[in-house]
Amino acid sequence: MDTDAVVVAEHGPISEIFATHGEAHFRVLERAAVAEALRRPGIVSLGGGAVLDPATQSDLAGARVVLLTVRPEAIAKRITNGKRPLITDLESWKRLVASRSELYRSLADYTADTSSRPIDTIVEEIAQWAQKEGHA
Repeated sequence: MDTDAVVVAEHGPISEIFATHGEAHFRVLERAAVAEALRRPGIVSLGGGAVLDPATQSDLAGARVVLLTVRPEAIAKRITNGKRPLITDLESWKRLVASRSELYRSLADYTADTSSRPIDTIVEEIAQWAQKEGHA
């Protein structure tokens, strides 16, 4: 379950939520989507800011967390669609990642770089890790 997709389906585009109601309102909606998703079995995809919430951090302590990373040179073309209200260009992305990097790594049980490898390869590596760790 992609929690950002749930918020969008229920409340509209994230950029519009930010513009109309502000980030704090979006975070409340996001937290509700995350809490519901984590109560269900399966894989949950979180937006980058979801883990800023202490309740989400606590919930994730009982889960296996995979951190997907990307190098700056690979992200540049992915952030030009205007769908990320806190990221306007590559420099703002770098600042945001730098400010959250320690938290992301502290929550992660496994990290996979997504910069240039095929998604199927990344998925296979994560699946192998999960099997090895007894999580599959």
